[in-house]
Amino acid sequence: MRRWRRGDGLVPLHARWLVVMFVALELVTTAALLAFVMLPMAERAADDLAGLMILSAQTWAELPPQTRPVFEQELASSYRIAVRPDMPPAPDTGLRHGFYLHFLERAFERRLGHESFFAQERGADGEDWLWIAVNAGERSMGAGFATSRMQANPVGALLVTLGAGVLLIAGLAWWMARRIAQPVARLEAAAAQLSQGTNPALLPVSGPRELADLARHFNHMALQLAELSDARTTLFAGLSHDLRTPLARMRLALEMLDLKPEPALLRRLDQDIEEMNLLIGQLLDIARGLQPEAQQELDLRTWLDERVATHQAAAEAAKAQLSVVCESGLHAWAAPGMLARIVDNLLGNALRYAPGPIELRAETVPLAGEASTPRLRIGVLDRGPGIPQDQLAAVFRPFHRLETARSPDAGGFGLGLAIVQQLARSNGWVVELQGREGGGLAAWLALPAHPQGGALKG
Repeated sequence: MRRWRRGDGLVPLHARWLVVMFVALELVTTAALLAFVMLPMAERAADDLAGLMILSAQTWAELPPQTRPVFEQELASSYRIAVRPDMPPAPDTGLRHGFYLHFLERAFERRLGHESFFAQERGADGEDWLWIAVNAGERSMGAGFATSRMQANPVGALLVTLGAGVLLIAGLAWWMARRIAQPVARLEAAAAQLSQGTNPALLPVSGPRELADLARHFNHMALQLAELSDARTTLFAGLSHDLRTPLARMRLALEMLDLKPEPALLRRLDQDIEEMNLLIGQLLDIARGLQPEAQQELDLRTWLDERVATHQAAAEAAKAQLSVVCESGLHAWAAPGMLARIVDNLLGNALRYAPGPIELRAETVPLAGEASTPRLRIGVLDRGPGIPQDQLAAVFRPFHRLETARSPDAGGFGLGLAIVQQLARSNGWVVELQGREGGGLAAWLALPAHPQGGALKG
């Protein structure tokens, strides 16, 4: 079996391996069969034939002459054995006929007490016979048998079985290798499309568990890359649009300053610069969301009280009332910086769009279908106008806004929830928005309650 080399396909590679493994198994099986079954049986059969031939010669010598022809006919027709009187011992002519004849000569040697050899001659019926001299009383009798008694051909059986098996296993190996290679070939073609910037068709999640898992992970990666590409396109398009507006105002203000300097124009320039700085800062927040951060154990009651204290001044300015609902002793394992940025963004949205009673809540809920495995979630709940049901998924896209106005005063840049989702995904958390009975919006962030927790399912 030659070693694998670059350029070998999975189909011929696996087919060759399967053929070689079958041939090796066939050889081992045949060797075991010969050693433990066929050779002992051949030796036993040779000993039985030697005993029958000696007994036939001795019986013939003891029978009355008139009954001997009937006895000879019975031996020839029933056993393919013949006897002849006064046959001298045959010399060693080098006659070999495989293991069976060797066993037969050794059997005669054991029974007669001396080394004996066979002589081969063609009978009247045209068939080959093997003769050997045996002692019958005081005479040397010849006992022979037709070679047609030796029908076993283990070497031929091995060659036929090996040849037929190789042909069969080659076809089967090729078929099996193609079944194995087809999903990998589809994956290779899809990966090639993905590397060229084309969104490939999703792979079928079927077949063996390992291949199905591989297809599932590839589909997930392809969808994520497609979403990332769409988000990048939207991000650059929105960025160019949102930067063009303050730049146009700044250019106009500079031209007017040349004609007539006014403090209001300078304040407008300062506001535009601050608006551009805020937009760039939010874009940097999205980029920083991909950077890992070490997890820490957080006492959620204390941590949520700190978030309320941080936003208390903004809440008073917006005439909002912040409250915390969290049982004591509830802990979470999370990256504190990432978690703070997510909750601060959600809380900032609530203060901007839903001033009034705003509740920060932390609780544990069981996973669907796994009542014994709870998960932790943190929510920002308000009583504002809420978001239409058909817009709950769309608001996570960068620069997507429900307001028609595009100024920060009216509705921000549309990056807050995109930042939240980016940060959540990079940590394996799940963020979702839900409408509340009686009006308002509930923004929930689900995360593990212990350090061993991995990515969660939404």
